[in-house]
Amino acid sequence: MLHIYNTLSRTKEPFKPVNAGQVRMYVCGMTVYDYCHLGHARMLISFDLIQRWLRASGYQVDYVRNITDIDDKIIRRAVETNRRIGDVTEFYIDAMHADEQALNVQSPDREPRATQYVGEMLDIIGRLQQNGLAYQADDGDVNYAVRGFEGYGKLSGKTLDDLRAGERVAVGSAKRDPLDFVLWKSAKAEEPPETKWESPYGLGRPGWHIECSAMSKSLLGLPLDIHGGGPDLKFPHHENEIAQTEGAFGGVLANVWMHCGPLMVDSDKMSKSLGNFRTIRQTISVGQPSDADASYRANPREAEMLRFFIVRNHYRSPQNYTPDNLIDAQNALDRLYQTLQNVAPDAQGIDWNDAQAQAFKAAMDDDFNSSGAIAALFELASQANRGADARAAGQLKALAALMGLLQQDPAVYFQSATRYSAAAIEQGGAAETLDAERIDALIAERAQAKQSRDFARADAIRAELRAAGVELDDKPGGVTQWRRA
Repeated sequence: MLHIYNTLSRTKEPFKPVNAGQVRMYVCGMTVYDYCHLGHARMLISFDLIQRWLRASGYQVDYVRNITDIDDKIIRRAVETNRRIGDVTEFYIDAMHADEQALNVQSPDREPRATQYVGEMLDIIGRLQQNGLAYQADDGDVNYAVRGFEGYGKLSGKTLDDLRAGERVAVGSAKRDPLDFVLWKSAKAEEPPETKWESPYGLGRPGWHIECSAMSKSLLGLPLDIHGGGPDLKFPHHENEIAQTEGAFGGVLANVWMHCGPLMVDSDKMSKSLGNFRTIRQTISVGQPSDADASYRANPREAEMLRFFIVRNHYRSPQNYTPDNLIDAQNALDRLYQTLQNVAPDAQGIDWNDAQAQAFKAAMDDDFNSSGAIAALFELASQANRGADARAAGQLKALAALMGLLQQDPAVYFQSATRYSAAAIEQGGAAETLDAERIDALIAERAQAKQSRDFARADAIRAELRAAGVELDDKPGGVTQWRRA
């Protein structure tokens, strides 16, 4: 039986959806004002893995992941670049989709945009006002009265006393309490006209937190089976969502809360605010992607390396980003592909009675323990290599498919250059030292040298290719395969 760690209860629990066989899952998505960084990649891939396993387990999944397309950061980017809000958001939505495609992240079933649900947000604000949980301040903003919601802090474990310690109302603030948060922002004269909506409170726009309350309730109903997001959303975003939704409608917002772990850089979380981030496209692109183009050409070997780097760790654990860790992930993934190149897998599908398939399932049913599932894949690779076992290789490929891995043609995979290898590092991180045409020409020259019994030249060509990070594998019948080390 599937067990999931619930952030709300702080325990691992048997998963029991509201409706048997169905899962309604809402995950907080991107605020689209810039390119996605590797921390975003971890969230995207973690919840992609989760929804894949839920479907593989027989659940009918309705996976909703929203887009925040109105926000202070978006407005600031539009003003700074002299573009319309819609032009900014469309550009970065396209860029996000390009990243997802490169990382083999399946699209959510529905991808609502906040600007499509302003009416539903205003309805929730009205309900909160009627319930004594919202008030319009002198500056025109509508705020949530945190003191009025008894359960505030239950997700994060923060008490109101803890939160109030040291808090002061800022000079000029119209809030009744420093912990109160904005539901509706009164329009400012200098803001672009497309950021202003009519409302009972005057022209304005929604606060960030109210957006997800409206979209999740409108699309999936209450309670959600699973609500998820990145580690930084637990407080205040998800805490405020609970206060809004439960304050307006009663009941509970979600039965299970899930949060992936942070991606760390030298003990700090990777984030744009800290300036220590690296974008997805910087990490896996062929060449230098243009900032003027939302799309780019991804290196398929490096893209799968990044996915593997993330899924080989449990989704809740902190994960440290270093070039050495990426190289280690690339080398490990190469070993699995080498197995599939050496042993052609059969295509009979997954035999769940197999010991390693059972180990894979047990790991994934244990709070989506992907690191345990990866261990089962390596055991299958060992079995396949020991006896040229096509059945084990087939199990390896079929189980890996459930994780979005090992579906490339091994020959094509190995002919793709990578920056994340010992050879590339030795050569200064060059993405490619010899192109495929030059490699094929040298292999042809080597074949001719061997035919002419000029074995010294043939050996010299092999050494030249090895120095360039290219390994040769001579097959029966005079066929030579090559791969980048």
